[in-house]
Amino acid sequence: MGAEQPETIAAIVAAHRAGTLTPAQTLARSYQRIRDHNDPAVFISLRDEKDAIAEAEKLAARADAASLPLYGVPVAVKDNIDALGFPTTAACPAFSYTPTHDSTAVERLRAAGAIIIGKTNLDQFATGLVGVRSPYGIPKNSIREDLIPGGSSSGSATAVGAGLVPLTLGTDTAGSGRVPAMLNNIVGLKPSLGMISTAGLVPACRTLDCISVFALTVDDAALALSVMAGPDQADPFSRDRPLGAITPFPATLRLGVPRNGQLIFFGDRKAEAAYGEALKRWTALGATLVEFDLEPFYETARLLYEGPWVAERYLVIKNLLASAPDSIHPVTREITAAGARLTAADTFSALYRLQGLRKIAERTFANIDALVLPTAPTAYTTAQVLANPIELNSRLGTYTNFVNLLDLCGLAVPASMRADGIPFGITLLAPAGRDALLASIGRVFHADTKLTVGAKGVAQPALTPPATGGIDEIPIAVVGAHLSGMALNGELKALNGKLIEATRTAADYKLYSLPTTPPKPGMLRVEAGKGSAIELEIWSLSSSAFGKFVNAIPAPMAIGTIRLADGRSVKGFLVEPAVLGEARDITAYGGWRKYMAEAATA
Repeated sequence: MGAEQPETIAAIVAAHRAGTLTPAQTLARSYQRIRDHNDPAVFISLRDEKDAIAEAEKLAARADAASLPLYGVPVAVKDNIDALGFPTTAACPAFSYTPTHDSTAVERLRAAGAIIIGKTNLDQFATGLVGVRSPYGIPKNSIREDLIPGGSSSGSATAVGAGLVPLTLGTDTAGSGRVPAMLNNIVGLKPSLGMISTAGLVPACRTLDCISVFALTVDDAALALSVMAGPDQADPFSRDRPLGAITPFPATLRLGVPRNGQLIFFGDRKAEAAYGEALKRWTALGATLVEFDLEPFYETARLLYEGPWVAERYLVIKNLLASAPDSIHPVTREITAAGARLTAADTFSALYRLQGLRKIAERTFANIDALVLPTAPTAYTTAQVLANPIELNSRLGTYTNFVNLLDLCGLAVPASMRADGIPFGITLLAPAGRDALLASIGRVFHADTKLTVGAKGVAQPALTPPATGGIDEIPIAVVGAHLSGMALNGELKALNGKLIEATRTAADYKLYSLPTTPPKPGMLRVEAGKGSAIELEIWSLSSSAFGKFVNAIPAPMAIGTIRLADGRSVKGFLVEPAVLGEARDITAYGGWRKYMAEAATA
């Protein structure tokens, strides 16, 4: 990934709208990265590149293309979710079928301008948190190749971590949208049950399943959720749950942390220390930490695989178990077959206990906004998991298995990179319907870590204040007449632009006064160490306003990616170098405002 290339959904869509990158170029880049990454275990099926690029070109020709929230974004889909044009395998060739239409989630992504390029690998029938239970191979962890990729959404998480695509769909019944997010240093969003339709999803546990989102940033994940969320008559488990808006970080935030001695790390002292550091970060951000009793949540987690919900997994593949048991992965077969032995009495007994545990959870959240827990207690290598497949898989679900049973929403966010090169992450959990709250606080925490995103060292983009309008806001850097109080600033205000911050570029730019009437500045990126830091302002515009703004920019100005002094990247004004022959180099002034002030007194 190049520093100048847009990597996040927001940056890619902004580049498409500005015309600095076409959807066809973005698609071609994804396919080249897939070839360079050279891991045949990531995708179970991959669309023909020419076909995908043809769709991108057709999309770009649409009059409304720039208004689409996912305009030209390449997306991959976990292969237990139907997407027209691809077989659905659930990582079991004997189960494979060809869907006649998209799942509701994929249909909504396409309507928002996304382009589906492939189906990703998974733990067979979405049974597992490890990513090693597939006849299609084991995807390489994008951070450290000896580690498991995490499951069951292994291919989806590694595809985002490796920078192959900026958005993928996973599923999450017991942690499959969260554990692989941690292991690949990306964001995993597990929405409230029923918020995204599961019509067109091969079920694992139909009463607990949800489609999840993998992305590089919380804002990207929240944008994708906003596109897919909403009731669906085709899904009897769908619920009409308003998503809500991203809000500023709450002045009084109460986060639940387990009582002393209740956390389990299976001897991983580095993970334990990383969690402690994450809690210190939350405190520094202004959160109040409140102890709660984690034991009822552990008890709930045990119900998932020790209780009757295994019978739901059995229902999905019972015919295949009877007709072709050898076509099922041995570990998956062992786990699932146990579901046939459960009785109706077992089911009701567990339901009664679960209802009691739900009431305890309700009381827990009475004075807590959200829980903050490790996403997983530790990390394992592929060799370790293959040697001890069931026990180690179970350990990874320590903080995830209870979530859907208790009807909670979750957001897995990177927290740190350990000294041994293993990523550590935390998960925020709250009662159903608080998805926007989790995004509102999770985005601030992630930005505060200053971690790069994914596996390729890409800096996080500037964090846009949510008060400017929510998740579909785009930051833009201005260096000249659009600065506060200057001649063209009114253009930004007329588009309801909001000032985010005044800052400086990295020391890699030169500033010129162009021979125009009135004079305009032109900023050019130069070789590292050959330029200076230039003063600028970052403003925020809605996606539609951003499109109007950049479309009105006259040559030789253009919108490109600007590196800031703190390592972030943001879209902003640059100049075409061909016009600088008669321009005056004013880099020494450090900014347009100071240059104009001195020019006025000259």
